[in-house]
Amino acid sequence: MEDTGEATAVAESTARIDPTVETPPERWAPVAAGPESKEPGAVVFIDGVRRIEARVWIPDADDIGASMGVAASYASGAVCCCPDGGAHMLVSEQRRGLFTTDAHAADVATKAGEFRAHHVPADEAESPAVTLSAALQRELLGLELVTAANARAAVTGHCAEPDTDLLVIDGPLRSRDHLPRALGFIKTHRAIYLPPELNAVVGRLGPGERTPVFLMGTSWDRYAWYLRLPCRPGSPWAGVVRMECAASLAATEAVELASLSRHLLPRYASVEYKDQRAPQNLVPIAGLERQLRRRLGDQKMVYRALQLAAFSS
Repeated sequence: MEDTGEATAVAESTARIDPTVETPPERWAPVAAGPESKEPGAVVFIDGVRRIEARVWIPDADDIGASMGVAASYASGAVCCCPDGGAHMLVSEQRRGLFTTDAHAADVATKAGEFRAHHVPADEAESPAVTLSAALQRELLGLELVTAANARAAVTGHCAEPDTDLLVIDGPLRSRDHLPRALGFIKTHRAIYLPPELNAVVGRLGPGERTPVFLMGTSWDRYAWYLRLPCRPGSPWAGVVRMECAASLAATEAVELASLSRHLLPRYASVEYKDQRAPQNLVPIAGLERQLRRRLGDQKMVYRALQLAAFSS
């Protein structure tokens, strides 16, 4: 996910906030230490990428109108950071799809692979482009769930005992909060969730410090906290990420995960001379994104394959 992490042009949120999970609001302050957390057997980073290969119009049967569609490639993968310090691709999945509001569209076979048809109901409240993009994103999230399950199976016995790994998912934990021992890692700040007096604590965080844990509710509930990764001095929110874990956990378990994230994640922060999205674009995630994009294939060749398939149909 190509995000900057800067807290600019953000909107006030209507989320329900309970800031008393770990600390009373009047005692909120940067947290630099916490209960000792046992190192996980392995840290597994999950991420996905998507790419629009072509935008298409599919003629109706009577040739009077046409339905919009997008041909897209998408992939997800998992990087395992083992206890010995090594990191490697654990599993990956790649797909190609034709997303369209045409209920009669068929799969498209090309030399670059088959684009499976996904029939997306039209939404009168949204433009076709937004509707199709959302459908593609849902498929990518579903693929990331498959990747997470496969990664869990692969890591057990490889370098970690059962139930000792930790998943770090790039992006919100929404629809994936049922996964055990999982953290959501959010780099972009699109809304201000905390009241002003608590939000000010975020700006006072030092490198490797976090806020107390709070419970946040929108269309779904989760525990959350802010963490500042090591970075050069900059804006008040430079290097700040938001972390999430499942609301189904006990409050003490959420605090333990927050302490673990404060201990673990700074070691994976990227640096500016290597990554313009540093430090939020963690090194394992940046490497995973590069590998997944390579596995999507050459974009020009894929576009040419789609053209040939269209002309021959």
